[in-house]
Amino acid sequence: MATTEEDWLVSLRRELHRRPEPAWREFYTTARIVEELRELPVDEVLLGPEMLAGDHRLAVPDESTLDSWLQQAREYDLDQEVLEELAGGYTGAMAVLRRGEGPTIGLRVDIDGLPQEESEDDDHYPVEEGFRSTHDGHMHACGHDGHATIGLGVLRAIADSDFRGTLKVFFQPAEEIVGGGKAVAEGGHLDDLDALVGIHLGLDHPTGEIVAGVDGFLAVSHFNAEFEGEPAHAGGHPEQGRNAVQAMATAVQNLYAIPRHDDGATRINAGKVGGGTASNIIPEEAFIEGEVRGETTELMEYTREKAVTVLESAAAMHDCEVTVTGGGEAPSATSDEAVVEQVASAAEGVPGVRNIVRRDDLGGSEDATYLMQRVQDNGGIAGFVGIGTDHPGGHHTSTFDVDEESLRIGVDVVSGAIQRLATNLQNQN
Repeated sequence: MATTEEDWLVSLRRELHRRPEPAWREFYTTARIVEELRELPVDEVLLGPEMLAGDHRLAVPDESTLDSWLQQAREYDLDQEVLEELAGGYTGAMAVLRRGEGPTIGLRVDIDGLPQEESEDDDHYPVEEGFRSTHDGHMHACGHDGHATIGLGVLRAIADSDFRGTLKVFFQPAEEIVGGGKAVAEGGHLDDLDALVGIHLGLDHPTGEIVAGVDGFLAVSHFNAEFEGEPAHAGGHPEQGRNAVQAMATAVQNLYAIPRHDDGATRINAGKVGGGTASNIIPEEAFIEGEVRGETTELMEYTREKAVTVLESAAAMHDCEVTVTGGGEAPSATSDEAVVEQVASAAEGVPGVRNIVRRDDLGGSEDATYLMQRVQDNGGIAGFVGIGTDHPGGHHTSTFDVDEESLRIGVDVVSGAIQRLATNLQNQN
């Protein structure tokens, strides 16, 4: 890849890094991606409302929250008509590149940021180079700015290649809350794919290392539990109250006591808890925001069922009520060997690639699994690729950053793998 191409990748990634937006609020990010797509020889660009099955969006924020982020995006020099089409949290975009007869390949990249304050330390590279987040309390702490950039870079590379077939690139919103994958999978645009590739930077692999097939996705389901009791004066009449915080605390303790399962790994976490109004009032309200995970979808469902029982029992024990609602979720998935083979072969010839790992377990969750499962259920193949990058802080921390050399490596590996997949699939027909 020419130096000018590398400069473009770095510049674009830094621009996106400055303006991170959380799930379903990626208004600036989507509009900026669309601007870049209009500079490429793509045949079709679909915005979020056309790409997503709106009824399947998970954990969408309230209208006022969406409107405040949309208004912020309006203040930038962007196509206002595009922004209006994204209103209501219908973010994300899809590009279609048609190059004659051949298989249809998909590439999925995610685009959302996190509600994480970015480090202001002088030795934090985005601070040093002047591209630290300008959106207070939010940052790209997982590399999705790099993912979006790689997606655009792959489109450029494939457009300039001898690729034959159709390439669809999905710029997916709301991965961080596992809320967008299902809406994309149900949108109908995956149903003609012969192969799908998903990507992720880092994952504790260094720059120059490629994981040709990421496995070990834990199925995940988020939940919200709202406890309701009865207030009373904590000193004068404590017996008249029904303590919602006590019910919540009991639930937290017992959630972590859910029995493990001999079929595989399970996880549970009460990630955010709260309640009460004052030290002298028996608290009438409390909440838990949590998640369950499992090595398989069935194990996740087992843990979720047990969690609901724990929550309801804890509420009953303290004469309270509880309402349990779901949030984002995603199934487990496995990368197909046919994809792993082509990614590994493509990586062998890429400058800067120093090590190729055929398979490795993620140990976390990703809603790309919805897309992978959809393609596999329709008879296609799918895989998830890890693109190593040196990151000084761990994922989801204030000092996370990516080594910008990995952007070029990622484009070269993924575009090469897509060309190999297309050729191989064509030869099979």
